[in-house]
Amino acid sequence: MNLEELNQDLASFPRSNPNPVLSLSADGSVIYYNDAARDLAAAIGADTPASILPSDTAALITLCLGSGEKIMNLLATVRRRTISWSFIPILEAKVVHCYATDITDRLNLEAQLRHSVKMEAVGQLAAGVAHDFNNILTIIQGHADLLAGASGLPEPCESSARQIGAAAERAGKLIKQLLMFSRKQVMQQRNLDLNEVILNLSPMLRGLVGEQIVFRFNATPNLPAVSADLGMIQQILVNLVLNARDAMPNGGQITVATSRQALEPVSSVLNPDARPGHFVCLKVTDTGCGMDAHTLSHLFEPFFTTKETGKGIGLGLATIYGIAKQHQGWVVVDSQVGAGSTFTIFLPGADTPAKSAAPALAADVGLSQNLADMARGDETILVVEDEPALRELVVDILELCGYRIFQANSGVEALGVWALHKDEVDLLLTDMVMPGGVSGRQLAERLQAESPGLKVIYTSGYSPGMAGKDIALLEGFNFLAKPYPPTRLAQVVRECLDGKRGPAPASQIS
Repeated sequence: MNLEELNQDLASFPRSNPNPVLSLSADGSVIYYNDAARDLAAAIGADTPASILPSDTAALITLCLGSGEKIMNLLATVRRRTISWSFIPILEAKVVHCYATDITDRLNLEAQLRHSVKMEAVGQLAAGVAHDFNNILTIIQGHADLLAGASGLPEPCESSARQIGAAAERAGKLIKQLLMFSRKQVMQQRNLDLNEVILNLSPMLRGLVGEQIVFRFNATPNLPAVSADLGMIQQILVNLVLNARDAMPNGGQITVATSRQALEPVSSVLNPDARPGHFVCLKVTDTGCGMDAHTLSHLFEPFFTTKETGKGIGLGLATIYGIAKQHQGWVVVDSQVGAGSTFTIFLPGADTPAKSAAPALAADVGLSQNLADMARGDETILVVEDEPALRELVVDILELCGYRIFQANSGVEALGVWALHKDEVDLLLTDMVMPGGVSGRQLAERLQAESPGLKVIYTSGYSPGMAGKDIALLEGFNFLAKPYPPTRLAQVVRECLDGKRGPAPASQIS
């Protein structure tokens, strides 16, 4: 290659460079720019490449030429885009070569990844705290109900016991929200028509928003079904609509809409939660006050709230985040101060048709009933629970109901009890997570291998997913979630013994 060819080759380098390249004179004026620099300027709405340079470019040029030193990776923001600049002095020609890279998307992705990691860590913490609290609340609620149902108790004492039980029940609902955030709540999934779910819930939603706010529903017809827990999807709707209502104290409009969306790999690369595929979208838009960047960065964290004290505890949006993740979906938020907010929930489309979602969101009702009405029996039950106070309570309740009880504080101890009394035990009631290396699931498998007819009820302060495997035991089959009142325990035991509650379908257990 001769000198002329070499010069031509070198000259073609900045022209063909996919990143912006500029050459600046000693006074800071632009004497050359390539097509990539022109395209970047046009993409962000700037008139010329010179207008996207950092505001202190002239000082940077003077510094480079005076010191002969490079200035690398200098970040500057232009019209909401972040550009990394590098200035390379060419002393012989008294010019500075300038190279630019638009790193906005990379920074956004890094921020989202950090947020995902933080939310995962907070979720694990929430699940662990919820488990411990649910054990405590089961003990409080159980003993309060036993006291309230005791005969001959003075009326003030009975009233106090019922107040304690009711408070424990409310605390249990709060813990349930934490479990939804941490994605450790038991789900009852079925294929749902999202439009039907919203239509069934719309009368209640209109009542919640009040007369000052216009409520609209824009449904996309013939949506694919979504495999989802009806109660959780209803929870998302209610929380989003209430949040939108609170953002419009002087009135406005809330629009709930559904749509279908197909994401290609390129479309989902900038969101760590997103993935390619076919999705059904639930979108809730308000015309409220909107949110700033600080609020958006903390939006889904448990107990983060911008509401006044006493008007919110900051679990509504955290619950939405957890429910979406547990359904293998995600949440996208678009909001600006003074311009309202839009929350979009992405849910995977199902391959099979939807089933009717006719039941509306049920009002919260207390489970405590008259202890005299508790279901009873005379069978033998093996109770396995590592929390001593809770195990004692469960044994007392079941003995009060007429059952004969063997008990153990771990899976290992339960195996010893079983070896002595296996021909007598009709039902195993076991916690899912226990010390000693034998979980509730492993214990049940070993006992049922010897006695296939053995009935089993699992109980836990969080969903079975925390047991080391993602075991989706269904509420309504053989899983009893803590906290529970004595009447609920007695009911589930009786139904299981009578065959009204069978083991979870094999397809649901891994």
